[in-house]
Amino acid sequence: MSTRATALSDDAKVLRVLRYLDLGALVVALPLFLLAGLPMLGYAVAAGAWILQRGARELIQRRAMAASDVRTAAGLTAASMIVRGWVVALAIFAVGLSDSEAGLAAAVLFLFLFTLAFTMQAILRPLGTTPASRGRR
Repeated sequence: MSTRATALSDDAKVLRVLRYLDLGALVVALPLFLLAGLPMLGYAVAAGAWILQRGARELIQRRAMAASDVRTAAGLTAASMIVRGWVVALAIFAVGLSDSEAGLAAAVLFLFLFTLAFTMQAILRPLGTTPASRGRR
């Protein structure tokens, strides 16, 4: 039985790592930007926009899950997606107006992070809960 519990614990750790893979990629991108001589303004804007929208997503997602009304939860989720998208687009557009190379670097980094996070969410979402919490049901 302890082997099964250890396996469930290991699965939960893997799922936790996958959930934060985008932030790890953001950390790895910093030395790549430095080594490649890419504009640090682009990195700063993409990183700031990513962290800001990710934090907002987490807060809104918690509020939506706690909402007793399905319409409230759906409205919060939809509004969050739209507003976060506009804020990020405007940030990247603004930096692109001042420095086109920085804007391009910011856009590419942000799209990479988004693709990574979206893929991880698509993989993890069907699982619903961690294996450890499913075993307790």
